[in-house]
Amino acid sequence: MLESKRVSNLYQSIYNGDPWLEVTLENTLKNVTAAQAYRKINPRLNTIWEIVNHLIQWRRNILRRVQGETVTTPDHNYFVPVLDSSEAAWEQSLQSLAKSQELWNVFLDTFDDGNFEKIYPTNNHTYYEHIHGIIQHDVYHLGQIVILKKLL
Repeated sequence: MLESKRVSNLYQSIYNGDPWLEVTLENTLKNVTAAQAYRKINPRLNTIWEIVNHLIQWRRNILRRVQGETVTTPDHNYFVPVLDSSEAAWEQSLQSLAKSQELWNVFLDTFDDGNFEKIYPTNNHTYYEHIHGIIQHDVYHLGQIVILKKLL
């Protein structure tokens, strides 16, 4: 099996498959309402919604990088307050997360394994490190979401 296929399977499992860690983004977020996602448990912590939006933006950032684009990360690191706390806006965030997964699936399905060794010029990390990094990033924040959801 190609490495890109193994990586794709791993990334897909974390979103809505059967990962080793036994929780997925889709199942964890399935019954979260807009009010719950928007709720600030502690003033020093991000909300579930802020984390979801952060995930979406970082997924887009890294995808653009491994497609050859140079991307500048904003100072706020994609953690911005949610301005519209409606159910429709929450559903839009969930749909954007699903769309980001679709874009990654298409990318990885057509990825040439020889490109894993390419170097991203601004930080000298390989595309392999970037792709595995975004998977690790998703898992890290999935853990935060699981904890915040338990505190609701």
